[in-house]
Amino acid sequence: MSRPTPTVRVVTDSTACLPDGAADDGGPVVVPLRVLAGERSWREGVDIAPPEVAARIGAGERLTTSQPPGEDFAAVFRELASDGARAVVAVHLSGGMSGTADAAARAGQRAMLPVRVVDSRTVAMALGFAALEAARCAAEGHDAAHVAARAQQVAAASETVFLVESLDHLRRGGRLSGPAAVLGGALGVRPILAVRDGGIELVQRVRTRRAATDRLIDLAVRRAARCDAPGVAVHHLGAPERAAEVAERLQERTGTTPVVTPVSAVLGAHAGPGALAVVVADLGDHGHDEPPL
Repeated sequence: MSRPTPTVRVVTDSTACLPDGAADDGGPVVVPLRVLAGERSWREGVDIAPPEVAARIGAGERLTTSQPPGEDFAAVFRELASDGARAVVAVHLSGGMSGTADAAARAGQRAMLPVRVVDSRTVAMALGFAALEAARCAAEGHDAAHVAARAQQVAAASETVFLVESLDHLRRGGRLSGPAAVLGGALGVRPILAVRDGGIELVQRVRTRRAATDRLIDLAVRRAARCDAPGVAVHHLGAPERAAEVAERLQERTGTTPVVTPVSAVLGAHAGPGALAVVVADLGDHGHDEPPL
């Protein structure tokens, strides 16, 4: 039997990399970002999926990305209002990476119901966990202020670390500075990157892919040990076997079953094929900001 639809509804975007079914039965409503190639535009998760992004990049196609147009948000807000929602909490990827949160805020100013926008200052399932927890709070009957505060709390108590095969995609997309890209790619090392304070930072350089994967797991295990109730996720682009191996090792060492999903098409366009990411979020009700890994 389905639960009653909450009067506060949560909206997020497709870079949250939510698992299948997460948006059902009062869960977060997902607004898709766009993947672009020349004059062509695809809504991720609707018109294009991560495997096609990986194939296109592998074939040498240059892809870019774009935030959702304001009308997409306006249409979602209208639909939620007509379904009985009294307020919306929109939880989106870092404003340092995209104008998505700003687009949601502008549409919210013209909406038929109050819209609170939360800039998560993160992405992928760090954003996804925040949106899911916000939706859980909404389903329990909390008001919009509480729901937004819970989303902000979970997002702040999360860490995303990842590996890429090449830093060129991040550098071309403006997500990583030229000097950082040079340092990360020097001498054939494997860079470990993290989403911190709304942007991407170079954390460490490791010599081999295996060593980098081991270090990624170690960092995630350390973070999970400091969480009251860890939520763990593994993302990949075109590397399902590596992702499954990492998830298995994380489960053995943390006792938590990770969520495993492909990285979103938009994120994949910037990270490139072979990308591998691990997210750890503190889902405890009294979670607090943790120091970086």
